[in-house]
Amino acid sequence: MRGKKTLVTGADGFIGSHLVEGLVAAGADVRALVYYNSWNAQGWLADLPGAIRAEIEIVQGDVRDPARMRALVAGCDYVFHLASLIAIPYSYEAPDSYVATNIGGTLNILQACRDSDRLVRLVHVSTSEVYGTAQQVPIAEAHPLVGQSPYSASKIGADKMAESFHLSFGLPVVTARPFNTFGPRQTARAVIPTIAAQLLAGTPELTLGALTPTRDFNFATDTAAGMIALGGCGAAEGQVVNIGSGEEWSIEQTARMLMEIIGRQVPIACAEERLRPEKSEVNRLLADTTRIAALTGWRRAVPFREGLERTAEWIGRNIRLFEPERYQR
Repeated sequence: MRGKKTLVTGADGFIGSHLVEGLVAAGADVRALVYYNSWNAQGWLADLPGAIRAEIEIVQGDVRDPARMRALVAGCDYVFHLASLIAIPYSYEAPDSYVATNIGGTLNILQACRDSDRLVRLVHVSTSEVYGTAQQVPIAEAHPLVGQSPYSASKIGADKMAESFHLSFGLPVVTARPFNTFGPRQTARAVIPTIAAQLLAGTPELTLGALTPTRDFNFATDTAAGMIALGGCGAAEGQVVNIGSGEEWSIEQTARMLMEIIGRQVPIACAEERLRPEKSEVNRLLADTTRIAALTGWRRAVPFREGLERTAEWIGRNIRLFEPERYQR
């Protein structure tokens, strides 16, 4: 992608900022879309080194605006579509917002890419949540899709829109389906920063939700590298491709490993408000990464414990950004 004009939507987010960093390192000419706000905040792009930020064209907008998306896609060779509403607990309360952003916003990107006479490839970013609780493991891309939350249902809808544009119009789109990404710049909305922030802040006990669900945790730079690899892979067009580590860890195992890393052993308490509705909890996720390995040769590079160490170190340096005593949905 060296020298290629590349649009990243959701560039101000956790994974988006790591993807932008990886694309700049790969020599891409990056246009980074951040969600419009009146104080000109750039989200996690502000955490990037100044030399990297100087290489980026930062633009503001909203994926729900079709005219704005057409203008931003125009002239781009590659598009990585990450912009979405992602918090599962909030999707129980505001499902309309998830449909408007995740399905409607994706439709706007698809239409803009279809109108482009320059587009080489669109990477549409999905989520492992669309699988629901694993019906067989490891989870391959043919696993049934189950909308166990309004969030996951909206992402299923977005994925199917992407599929329809490939089948109906020949749009060169690949759907990247990352499993649970973690690392620096992730907020306490996610479980690993929640655990690490509480431990680093010295709370007398860990307050968490369910402890038994397992997740396939993949470090942020590895997830970004997988997306870039798929962006450069013509053979992946029209396919859904998992990005994961191929390992699973329970929430309790993760908490105890972080206790070892940080050097604090505390009791774990389960808070009712942190539990999903019973039939909405995804109890097990474990990625089958055979397809991405065969298509691109991608393999995860950062072992789980090393990723936890790097994440805890970053949170420790930025503990002011966290409110460990408050549940962040």
